[in-house]
Amino acid sequence: MNHQYDIVVLGGGIGGYTAAIRAAQLGRKTAIVEKDKLGGTCLHRGCIPSKSLLRSAEVYHTARSGETFGIRSKEVTLDFARVQERKAEVVAQLYNGVQYLMKKNKIDVYRGHGRIVGPSIFSPKPGSVAVEKEDGEVETLISANLIIATGSSPRTLPGLEIDGKCVLTSDEALQLEELPKSMLIVGGGVIGVEWASLLNDFGVDVTIAEYEDRLVPLEDDDVSRELARLFKKRGIRVMTGAQVLPETLEKGAQGLAVSIRSKNGSVRIEAEKMLVSVGRQANLDDIGIENTNVKVEKGYIRVNERMQTSEPHIYAVGDVNGGLQLAHAASHEGVVAAEQIAGLEPSPSPAHLIPRCIYTRPEMASIGWTEKQARELGYEVEIGVFSFKSLGKALVSGDTDGFIKVVADRGSNDLLGVHMIGPHVTDSISEAGLAHVLNATPWEVSQTIHPHPSMAEALFEAMLAVQGKALNI
Repeated sequence: MNHQYDIVVLGGGIGGYTAAIRAAQLGRKTAIVEKDKLGGTCLHRGCIPSKSLLRSAEVYHTARSGETFGIRSKEVTLDFARVQERKAEVVAQLYNGVQYLMKKNKIDVYRGHGRIVGPSIFSPKPGSVAVEKEDGEVETLISANLIIATGSSPRTLPGLEIDGKCVLTSDEALQLEELPKSMLIVGGGVIGVEWASLLNDFGVDVTIAEYEDRLVPLEDDDVSRELARLFKKRGIRVMTGAQVLPETLEKGAQGLAVSIRSKNGSVRIEAEKMLVSVGRQANLDDIGIENTNVKVEKGYIRVNERMQTSEPHIYAVGDVNGGLQLAHAASHEGVVAAEQIAGLEPSPSPAHLIPRCIYTRPEMASIGWTEKQARELGYEVEIGVFSFKSLGKALVSGDTDGFIKVVADRGSNDLLGVHMIGPHVTDSISEAGLAHVLNATPWEVSQTIHPHPSMAEALFEAMLAVQGKALNI
Protein backbone atom coordinates (compact mmCIF):
# COMPACT_ATOMS: atom_id res chain seq x y z
CA MET A 1 0.00 0.00 0.00
CA ASN A 2 1.30 3.45 -0.94
CA HIS A 3 0.64 6.78 0.78
CA GLN A 4 1.46 10.29 -0.43
CA TYR A 5 2.93 12.99 1.84
CA ASP A 6 4.60 16.36 1.55
CA ILE A 7 7.16 15.40 4.20
CA VAL A 8 8.12 12.08 5.74
CA VAL A 9 10.29 12.01 8.84
CA LEU A 10 12.35 8.88 9.44
CA GLY A 11 12.82 8.70 13.21
CA GLY A 12 10.53 9.88 15.99
CA GLY A 13 13.01 11.33 18.49
CA ILE A 14 12.97 14.95 19.55
CA GLY A 15 14.54 16.17 16.29
CA GLY A 16 12.12 14.14 14.20
CA TYR A 17 8.88 14.87 16.02
CA THR A 18 9.74 18.58 16.36
CA ALA A 19 10.37 18.75 12.61
CA ALA A 20 7.03 17.02 12.00
CA ILE A 21 5.15 19.42 14.29
CA ARG A 22 6.65 22.48 12.59
CA ALA A 23 5.95 21.03 9.15
CA ALA A 24 2.33 20.38 10.09
CA GLN A 25 2.01 23.92 11.46
CA LEU A 26 3.17 25.13 8.04
CA GLY A 27 0.39 23.20 6.33
CA ARG A 28 2.43 20.24 5.07
CA LYS A 29 0.92 16.77 5.11
CA THR A 30 3.39 14.94 7.33
CA ALA A 31 4.17 11.43 8.53
CA ILE A 32 6.65 10.00 11.03
CA VAL A 33 8.16 6.53 10.88
CA GLU A 34 9.42 5.12 14.19
CA LYS A 35 10.38 1.51 14.92
CA ASP A 36 10.23 1.91 18.69
CA LYS A 37 8.45 4.60 20.73
CA LEU A 38 8.01 8.26 19.86
CA GLY A 39 10.42 10.39 21.85
CA GLY A 40 13.55 8.49 20.91
CA THR A 41 16.74 8.39 22.96
CA CYS A 42 16.11 11.70 24.75
CA LEU A 43 12.80 10.63 26.24
CA HIS A 44 13.35 6.91 26.80
CA ARG A 45 17.11 6.31 27.17
CA GLY A 46 18.78 9.67 27.66
CA CYS A 47 17.91 13.16 28.81
CA ILE A 48 14.68 12.58 30.71
CA PRO A 49 15.34 9.30 32.55
CA SER A 50 18.91 10.27 33.45
CA LYS A 51 17.81 13.66 34.78
CA SER A 52 15.11 11.96 36.81
CA LEU A 53 17.80 9.81 38.45
CA LEU A 54 19.98 12.88 38.95
CA ARG A 55 17.11 14.69 40.67
CA SER A 56 16.49 11.75 43.02
CA ALA A 57 20.22 11.66 43.79
CA GLU A 58 20.20 15.38 44.52
CA VAL A 59 17.21 15.06 46.86
CA TYR A 60 18.87 12.14 48.65
CA HIS A 61 22.03 14.19 49.12
CA THR A 62 20.01 17.15 50.43
CA ALA A 63 18.06 14.94 52.83
CA ARG A 64 21.28 13.49 54.23
CA SER A 65 22.62 17.05 54.65
CA GLY A 66 19.55 18.22 56.57
CA GLU A 67 21.40 18.99 59.79
CA THR A 68 23.23 21.77 57.95
CA PHE A 69 19.87 23.54 57.71
CA GLY A 70 18.79 22.63 61.23
CA ILE A 71 16.65 19.71 60.10
CA ARG A 72 17.27 16.50 62.04
CA SER A 73 15.82 13.14 61.14
CA LYS A 74 16.57 9.77 62.66
CA GLU A 75 17.28 7.99 59.40
CA VAL A 76 17.31 8.73 55.68
CA THR A 77 17.13 5.66 53.47
CA LEU A 78 17.19 5.18 49.72
CA ASP A 79 14.44 3.20 48.00
CA PHE A 80 16.04 2.66 44.60
CA ALA A 81 13.06 0.71 43.31
CA ARG A 82 10.89 3.77 43.94
CA VAL A 83 13.54 5.95 42.25
CA GLN A 84 13.18 3.81 39.14
CA GLU A 85 9.38 3.84 39.38
CA ARG A 86 9.35 7.63 39.49
CA LYS A 87 11.66 7.75 36.48
CA ALA A 88 9.24 5.51 34.56
CA GLU A 89 6.27 7.69 35.58
CA VAL A 90 7.96 10.84 34.30
CA VAL A 91 8.84 9.17 31.00
CA ALA A 92 5.30 7.79 30.60
CA GLN A 93 3.69 11.19 31.16
CA LEU A 94 5.91 12.85 28.58
CA TYR A 95 5.42 9.97 26.14
CA ASN A 96 1.66 10.46 26.37
CA GLY A 97 2.24 14.14 25.71
CA VAL A 98 4.20 13.46 22.51
CA GLN A 99 1.46 11.13 21.25
CA TYR A 100 -1.11 13.84 21.96
CA LEU A 101 0.94 16.35 19.95
CA MET A 102 0.92 14.01 16.95
CA LYS A 103 -2.87 13.78 17.07
CA LYS A 104 -3.28 17.50 17.67
CA ASN A 105 -1.18 18.34 14.61
CA LYS A 106 -2.73 15.58 12.46
CA ILE A 107 0.61 13.84 11.92
CA ASP A 108 0.37 10.22 10.77
CA VAL A 109 2.61 7.87 12.78
CA TYR A 110 3.79 4.58 11.27
CA ARG A 111 5.22 2.04 13.72
CA GLY A 112 7.81 -0.16 12.05
CA HIS A 113 11.30 -0.33 10.55
CA GLY A 114 11.68 2.31 7.86
CA ARG A 115 14.10 1.98 4.94
CA ILE A 116 14.77 4.57 2.27
CA VAL A 117 14.13 3.30 -1.24
CA GLY A 118 15.56 4.47 -4.54
CA PRO A 119 13.74 5.86 -7.57
CA SER A 120 10.67 3.90 -8.64
CA ILE A 121 7.61 4.14 -10.83
CA PHE A 122 5.99 6.07 -7.98
CA SER A 123 8.76 8.64 -7.54
CA PRO A 124 11.62 9.59 -9.87
CA LYS A 125 13.78 10.58 -6.89
CA PRO A 126 15.12 8.47 -4.04
CA GLY A 127 13.67 9.23 -0.65
CA SER A 128 10.44 7.29 -0.36
CA VAL A 129 10.29 5.13 2.77
CA ALA A 130 9.22 1.50 2.96
CA VAL A 131 7.83 0.71 6.41
CA GLU A 132 8.00 -2.91 7.54
CA LYS A 133 5.50 -3.47 10.33
CA GLU A 134 5.65 -6.09 13.07
CA ASP A 135 3.14 -8.29 11.22
CA GLY A 136 5.36 -8.28 8.12
CA GLU A 137 3.15 -5.94 6.10
CA VAL A 138 5.01 -3.28 4.13
CA GLU A 139 3.66 0.19 3.40
CA THR A 140 5.44 2.71 1.19
CA LEU A 141 5.37 6.42 2.00
CA ILE A 142 6.03 8.63 -1.00
CA SER A 143 6.90 12.24 -0.30
CA ALA A 144 8.42 15.31 -1.89
CA ASN A 145 10.86 15.67 1.00
CA LEU A 146 12.47 13.34 3.51
CA ILE A 147 13.93 14.27 6.90
CA ILE A 148 16.30 11.66 8.37
CA ALA A 149 16.27 11.78 12.17
CA THR A 150 17.36 8.30 13.22
CA GLY A 151 19.48 9.47 16.17
CA SER A 152 22.48 7.70 17.68
CA SER A 153 23.51 4.79 19.91
CA PRO A 154 26.23 4.43 22.55
CA ARG A 155 29.69 3.87 21.11
CA THR A 156 31.70 0.96 22.47
CA LEU A 157 35.40 0.10 22.68
CA PRO A 158 37.00 -3.01 21.17
CA GLY A 159 37.61 -5.55 23.90
CA LEU A 160 35.05 -3.99 26.22
CA GLU A 161 32.03 -5.74 24.77
CA ILE A 162 28.74 -4.85 26.41
CA ASP A 163 27.25 -7.82 28.24
CA GLY A 164 24.51 -5.98 30.15
CA LYS A 165 25.69 -7.48 33.44
CA CYS A 166 29.24 -6.38 34.24
CA VAL A 167 29.94 -4.06 31.30
CA LEU A 168 27.21 -1.54 30.54
CA THR A 169 26.40 1.48 28.44
CA SER A 170 24.08 4.18 29.71
CA ASP A 171 21.17 2.25 28.14
CA GLU A 172 21.70 -0.72 30.46
CA ALA A 173 22.63 1.45 33.44
CA LEU A 174 19.24 3.16 33.28
CA GLN A 175 17.56 -0.20 33.82
CA LEU A 176 19.53 -1.25 36.90
CA GLU A 177 17.28 -2.85 39.50
CA GLU A 178 19.90 -2.56 42.23
CA LEU A 179 22.77 -0.16 42.70
CA PRO A 180 26.25 -1.70 42.51
CA LYS A 181 28.67 -1.19 45.37
CA SER A 182 31.28 0.18 42.96
CA MET A 183 31.41 1.42 39.37
CA LEU A 184 34.29 2.12 36.99
CA ILE A 185 33.23 4.72 34.43
CA VAL A 186 35.27 4.70 31.22
CA GLY A 187 34.99 8.17 29.70
CA GLY A 188 34.78 11.55 31.38
CA GLY A 189 32.61 13.38 28.91
CA VAL A 190 29.07 14.61 29.56
CA ILE A 191 27.43 11.22 30.10
CA GLY A 192 30.32 9.89 32.17
CA VAL A 193 30.44 12.77 34.62
CA GLU A 194 26.66 12.85 35.05
CA TRP A 195 26.67 9.16 35.96
CA ALA A 196 29.64 9.67 38.26
CA SER A 197 27.77 12.44 40.08
CA LEU A 198 24.48 10.59 40.57
CA LEU A 199 26.07 7.27 41.52
CA ASN A 200 28.30 8.99 44.07
CA ASP A 201 25.26 10.71 45.61
CA PHE A 202 23.54 7.32 45.81
CA GLY A 203 26.50 5.99 47.78
CA VAL A 204 28.29 4.04 45.04
CA ASP A 205 32.11 3.96 45.08
CA VAL A 206 32.99 5.61 41.75
CA THR A 207 36.17 5.71 39.68
CA ILE A 208 36.13 7.70 36.45
CA ALA A 209 38.86 7.25 33.81
CA GLU A 210 39.18 9.81 31.02
CA TYR A 211 41.61 9.38 28.08
CA GLU A 212 42.16 13.13 27.65
CA ASP A 213 44.10 15.17 30.21
CA ARG A 214 40.97 16.55 31.88
CA LEU A 215 37.30 15.81 32.45
CA VAL A 216 34.72 17.26 30.00
CA PRO A 217 37.57 18.24 27.63
CA LEU A 218 35.30 20.31 25.36
CA GLU A 219 34.47 22.73 28.17
CA ASP A 220 36.50 25.68 29.45
CA ASP A 221 39.70 24.66 31.25
CA ASP A 222 38.78 26.44 34.48
CA VAL A 223 35.36 24.80 34.63
CA SER A 224 36.90 21.39 33.96
CA ARG A 225 39.45 21.83 36.75
CA GLU A 226 36.76 22.94 39.19
CA LEU A 227 34.64 19.89 38.43
CA ALA A 228 37.60 17.57 39.00
CA ARG A 229 38.38 19.30 42.29
CA LEU A 230 34.81 19.01 43.53
CA PHE A 231 34.53 15.39 42.41
CA LYS A 232 37.68 14.49 44.34
CA LYS A 233 36.34 16.35 47.35
CA ARG A 234 33.23 14.16 47.19
CA GLY A 235 35.34 11.00 47.14
CA ILE A 236 35.13 10.24 43.42
CA ARG A 237 38.40 8.87 42.10
CA VAL A 238 39.33 10.88 39.00
CA MET A 239 41.91 9.52 36.56
CA THR A 240 42.82 11.65 33.53
CA GLY A 241 45.26 10.89 30.75
CA ALA A 242 44.12 7.34 31.45
CA GLN A 243 43.91 4.50 28.95
CA VAL A 244 41.92 1.40 29.82
CA LEU A 245 43.67 -1.77 28.60
CA PRO A 246 40.85 -4.06 27.36
CA GLU A 247 43.14 -7.07 27.04
CA THR A 248 43.58 -7.04 30.82
CA LEU A 249 39.85 -7.22 31.59
CA GLU A 250 38.88 -10.08 33.88
CA LYS A 251 35.34 -10.87 35.02
CA GLY A 252 34.33 -12.85 38.06
CA ALA A 253 31.42 -13.59 40.33
CA GLN A 254 32.02 -10.39 42.33
CA GLY A 255 32.59 -8.06 39.39
CA LEU A 256 35.57 -7.22 37.23
CA ALA A 257 39.13 -5.97 37.22
CA VAL A 258 41.05 -4.10 34.53
CA SER A 259 44.37 -2.27 34.20
CA ILE A 260 44.50 1.43 33.42
CA ARG A 261 47.65 3.08 32.09
CA SER A 262 48.55 6.71 32.69
CA LYS A 263 51.67 8.85 32.78
CA ASN A 264 52.22 7.60 36.32
CA GLY A 265 52.25 3.96 35.22
CA SER A 266 49.60 1.24 35.31
CA VAL A 267 47.13 0.54 38.08
CA ARG A 268 44.68 -2.32 38.56
CA ILE A 269 41.10 -1.22 39.21
CA GLU A 270 38.45 -3.51 40.63
CA ALA A 271 34.74 -2.71 40.46
CA GLU A 272 31.42 -4.50 40.56
CA LYS A 273 30.42 -2.98 37.21
CA MET A 274 31.88 -0.91 34.38
CA LEU A 275 30.04 1.84 32.50
CA VAL A 276 31.47 2.51 29.02
CA SER A 277 30.77 6.13 28.19
CA VAL A 278 32.89 7.07 25.17
CA GLY A 279 30.43 8.95 22.99
CA ARG A 280 27.70 8.01 20.55
CA GLN A 281 27.56 6.95 16.90
CA ALA A 282 24.96 7.74 14.25
CA ASN A 283 22.22 5.19 13.54
CA LEU A 284 22.74 4.66 9.81
CA ASP A 285 22.70 0.87 9.53
CA ASP A 286 19.85 -0.69 7.60
CA ILE A 287 18.00 2.55 6.83
CA GLY A 288 18.62 2.40 3.06
CA ILE A 289 21.07 5.28 2.86
CA GLU A 290 22.88 3.37 0.09
CA ASN A 291 19.81 3.84 -2.13
CA THR A 292 20.48 7.58 -2.29
CA ASN A 293 23.36 9.89 -3.21
CA VAL A 294 23.46 11.25 0.35
CA LYS A 295 27.10 11.74 1.39
CA VAL A 296 28.32 10.16 4.62
CA GLU A 297 31.58 11.38 6.15
CA LYS A 298 33.26 9.87 9.23
CA GLY A 299 30.09 8.00 10.06
CA TYR A 300 27.73 10.98 9.84
CA ILE A 301 25.47 12.41 7.14
CA ARG A 302 26.93 15.58 5.66
CA VAL A 303 24.54 18.55 5.67
CA ASN A 304 24.69 22.26 4.96
CA GLU A 305 23.69 24.94 7.46
CA ARG A 306 20.02 24.41 6.63
CA MET A 307 20.21 20.64 7.18
CA GLN A 308 20.11 19.69 3.48
CA THR A 309 22.13 16.68 2.36
CA SER A 310 23.77 16.27 -1.03
CA GLU A 311 20.27 15.27 -2.19
CA PRO A 312 18.53 18.69 -1.84
CA HIS A 313 15.13 17.17 -1.03
CA ILE A 314 16.58 14.97 1.73
CA TYR A 315 17.47 16.50 5.09
CA ALA A 316 19.19 15.13 8.20
CA VAL A 317 18.72 16.49 11.73
CA GLY A 318 19.99 15.56 15.16
CA ASP A 319 22.74 13.12 16.04
CA VAL A 320 22.96 11.58 12.55
CA ASN A 321 24.48 14.72 11.00
CA GLY A 322 27.59 15.04 13.16
CA GLY A 323 26.67 18.30 14.86
CA LEU A 324 26.24 18.82 18.58
CA GLN A 325 24.59 15.73 20.03
CA LEU A 326 22.14 17.66 22.18
CA ALA A 327 18.36 17.33 22.31
CA HIS A 328 17.74 21.06 21.96
CA ALA A 329 20.16 21.21 19.01
CA ALA A 330 18.21 18.41 17.30
CA SER A 331 14.92 20.18 18.00
CA HIS A 332 16.22 23.44 16.52
CA GLU A 333 17.57 21.63 13.47
CA GLY A 334 14.20 19.98 12.97
CA VAL A 335 12.54 23.40 12.86
CA VAL A 336 15.21 24.70 10.45
CA ALA A 337 14.65 21.75 8.10
CA ALA A 338 10.86 22.10 8.11
CA GLU A 339 11.03 25.84 7.50
CA GLN A 340 13.58 25.43 4.71
CA ILE A 341 11.28 22.95 2.99
CA ALA A 342 8.45 25.47 3.35
CA GLY A 343 10.58 28.19 1.75
CA LEU A 344 10.88 30.39 4.84
CA GLU A 345 14.69 30.75 4.73
CA PRO A 346 15.29 30.06 8.43
CA SER A 347 18.26 31.46 10.32
CA PRO A 348 20.42 28.60 11.63
CA SER A 349 22.53 29.09 14.75
CA PRO A 350 26.31 28.53 14.71
CA ALA A 351 27.22 25.47 16.75
CA HIS A 352 29.21 27.45 19.32
CA LEU A 353 26.13 29.54 20.12
CA ILE A 354 24.04 26.53 21.11
CA PRO A 355 24.06 26.25 24.92
CA ARG A 356 25.66 23.16 26.41
CA CYS A 357 24.41 21.87 29.76
CA ILE A 358 25.75 19.16 32.07
CA TYR A 359 23.57 18.11 35.00
CA THR A 360 26.15 17.07 37.57
CA ARG A 361 26.22 18.40 41.13
CA PRO A 362 27.05 21.22 40.73
CA GLU A 363 25.72 21.82 37.24
CA MET A 364 27.74 23.13 34.30
CA ALA A 365 26.57 25.25 31.39
CA SER A 366 28.30 27.15 28.61
CA ILE A 367 27.81 29.04 25.39
CA GLY A 368 30.22 30.63 22.94
CA TRP A 369 34.00 30.31 22.80
CA THR A 370 36.10 29.11 25.70
CA GLU A 371 38.97 31.36 26.75
CA LYS A 372 41.45 29.08 24.98
CA GLN A 373 39.39 29.00 21.77
CA ALA A 374 39.00 32.77 21.77
CA ARG A 375 42.74 33.28 22.09
CA GLU A 376 43.41 30.73 19.33
CA LEU A 377 41.02 32.67 17.08
CA GLY A 378 43.14 35.77 17.61
CA TYR A 379 41.05 37.70 20.12
CA GLU A 380 42.60 39.72 22.92
CA VAL A 381 40.31 38.77 25.73
CA GLU A 382 39.03 40.28 28.93
CA ILE A 383 37.84 37.87 31.61
CA GLY A 384 35.25 38.38 34.31
CA VAL A 385 34.78 35.81 37.07
CA PHE A 386 32.35 35.77 39.97
CA SER A 387 32.26 33.04 42.62
CA PHE A 388 29.03 31.72 44.08
CA LYS A 389 30.72 31.95 47.50
CA SER A 390 30.09 35.70 47.32
CA LEU A 391 26.40 35.36 46.45
CA GLY A 392 23.73 35.76 49.13
CA LYS A 393 21.21 33.34 47.53
CA ALA A 394 23.90 30.68 47.17
CA LEU A 395 24.80 30.98 50.84
CA VAL A 396 21.14 30.79 51.84
CA SER A 397 20.67 27.71 49.65
CA GLY A 398 23.83 26.03 50.89
CA ASP A 399 25.18 25.75 47.32
CA THR A 400 28.30 27.89 47.12
CA ASP A 401 30.60 25.78 44.92
CA GLY A 402 31.49 27.11 41.50
CA PHE A 403 31.64 30.35 39.55
CA ILE A 404 30.61 32.13 36.36
CA LYS A 405 33.27 33.12 33.85
CA VAL A 406 32.67 35.64 31.06
CA VAL A 407 34.97 35.94 28.05
CA ALA A 408 34.85 39.21 26.09
CA ASP A 409 36.81 40.85 23.29
CA ARG A 410 39.05 43.59 24.68
CA GLY A 411 38.83 45.75 21.57
CA SER A 412 35.09 45.71 20.81
CA ASN A 413 33.84 44.56 24.24
CA ASP A 414 31.77 41.94 22.36
CA LEU A 415 30.66 38.94 24.36
CA LEU A 416 32.57 35.83 23.22
CA GLY A 417 31.56 33.18 25.72
CA VAL A 418 30.03 32.44 29.10
CA HIS A 419 31.00 29.40 31.18
CA MET A 420 29.32 28.37 34.40
CA ILE A 421 29.68 25.77 37.11
CA GLY A 422 27.41 26.07 40.11
CA PRO A 423 23.82 25.84 41.36
CA HIS A 424 21.06 25.92 38.71
CA VAL A 425 23.37 27.24 36.00
CA THR A 426 21.56 25.17 33.36
CA ASP A 427 18.69 27.62 33.88
CA SER A 428 20.89 30.73 34.02
CA ILE A 429 22.67 30.03 30.71
CA SER A 430 19.63 31.11 28.70
CA GLU A 431 20.21 34.75 29.65
CA ALA A 432 23.71 34.48 28.21
CA GLY A 433 22.22 32.92 25.09
CA LEU A 434 19.80 35.83 24.70
CA ALA A 435 22.70 38.24 25.14
CA HIS A 436 24.44 36.57 22.19
CA VAL A 437 21.30 36.75 20.03
CA LEU A 438 20.94 40.47 20.79
CA ASN A 439 24.68 41.11 20.38
CA ALA A 440 24.71 42.55 23.87
CA THR A 441 28.01 43.50 25.46
CA PRO A 442 28.83 42.60 29.07
CA TRP A 443 28.14 46.21 30.04
CA GLU A 444 24.66 46.06 28.45
CA VAL A 445 23.83 42.83 30.29
CA SER A 446 24.99 44.43 33.54
CA GLN A 447 22.48 47.26 33.03
CA THR A 448 19.61 44.80 33.48
CA ILE A 449 18.44 44.96 37.09
CA HIS A 450 18.68 41.47 38.55
CA PRO A 451 16.54 40.64 41.60
CA HIS A 452 18.13 40.16 45.01
CA PRO A 453 18.62 37.62 46.40
CA SER A 454 18.76 35.37 43.33
CA MET A 455 21.19 33.07 41.57
CA ALA A 456 20.83 35.34 38.53
CA GLU A 457 22.92 37.98 40.30
CA ALA A 458 26.02 35.86 39.68
CA LEU A 459 25.86 36.49 35.94
CA PHE A 460 25.23 40.20 36.56
CA GLU A 461 28.34 40.38 38.75
CA ALA A 462 30.46 38.36 36.29
CA MET A 463 29.50 40.76 33.49
CA LEU A 464 30.53 43.70 35.70
CA ALA A 465 33.77 41.88 36.53
CA VAL A 466 34.82 42.07 32.87
CA GLN A 467 35.01 45.83 33.38
CA GLY A 468 36.62 45.48 36.81
CA LYS A 469 33.43 46.83 38.39
CA ALA A 470 31.96 43.84 40.23
CA LEU A 471 30.18 45.09 43.32
CA ASN A 472 30.49 42.17 45.72
CA ILE A 473 34.05 40.92 45.30
